[in-house]
Amino acid sequence: MLTQFYIISMSNTIIKLAIFASGNGSNAENIALYFANNNQIKVDSIYTNKKDAYVVERAKKLGIKSYYYPKDVFTGGTELIKILKNKEIDYIILAGFLLKIPNNIINAFQNKILNIHPALLPKFGGKGMYGDNVHKAVKTSGDKESGITIHVVNEHYDEGTIVFQAKCNISESDSYTDIANKIHKLEYDNFPKVIKSFIKQE
Repeated sequence: MLTQFYIISMSNTIIKLAIFASGNGSNAENIALYFANNNQIKVDSIYTNKKDAYVVERAKKLGIKSYYYPKDVFTGGTELIKILKNKEIDYIILAGFLLKIPNNIINAFQNKILNIHPALLPKFGGKGMYGDNVHKAVKTSGDKESGITIHVVNEHYDEGTIVFQAKCNISESDSYTDIANKIHKLEYDNFPKVIKSFIKQE
């Protein structure tokens, strides 16, 4: 008589990502596509504080649920924590999200919130330093290089533990738009891979 043994492995548990985004959503889409065929990690849902954010359209095309909540839901945190916990979200990924994450969400997802910043922190970080504001500041500074920083989110803007940085050269002839394009390429090439590596090392 043959006896079959079934072993249930924790590795079969799907790790769920929630992406917070406020704008175009190209990084969110890139991350979702990267994990589309991964049987261990997937983008479960996308959250935005902007009703007209194009990330909502990208989510529809990807077949991913998206949710709009006004600013006070994000800054209050309590309601959103319940929503995320009910959906069994494991990690929060900030991909062009412009609001500061409140302490109660940080505590509920301790060391499980990653942000990407379009400069080499600690330079060009802090409140108001996002998107083109950063690239214009880098251009004005005359720096010969810029890059991206992926870091764990803590209670201060852009001050969490740095997980990864990548650099690109800047020439005098580069406009801030040229700098932005170089940064976007670094983001697309690296952010999904770093997310995967970060989760695997946890």
